[in-house]
Amino acid sequence: MKTQVPNWLIVIGAIGQMFTAVIYPYIRHVVFDWYNDIKKLKPLNQEIAKTYGRYIQGLNFSFGLISIVFTEELKNQTGLAVALTGLIAAYWTGKVITQFSYYPMYEIPNKIIFKVGEVLMNTLFITFSGIFIWLFVSNLIGYLKH
Repeated sequence: MKTQVPNWLIVIGAIGQMFTAVIYPYIRHVVFDWYNDIKKLKPLNQEIAKTYGRYIQGLNFSFGLISIVFTEELKNQTGLAVALTGLIAAYWTGKVITQFSYYPMYEIPNKIIFKVGEVLMNTLFITFSGIFIWLFVSNLIGYLKH
């Protein structure tokens, strides 16, 4: 298919996804002071919130690792490629929608590094969404032709 996503773009997206997983604890601790807020919850709710935070971090890293290790397989237009790229596309698209629907009502610390970081992180999320939507559509079209 002539509209296939180039490998280098998938790998750049993969590195970016892994970066978001690595930077996630810093953002929680330094930017949002998340753990002090979590301490206000009941113990079970604290653990649930921490668990979901780790899920997010783990998914971001795993999606990046899968994208690096299985770059060709993510493009091979099989049913599994359709399903996995669709899942990753939905994940990042959901993140983007949530980011712009709900998060603008909250303030991040008014430091230039955090403002620049916000723009860069949003750019990454939109990029991940775009890459995986493109992969999903390319895979789906190829899969339906078989």
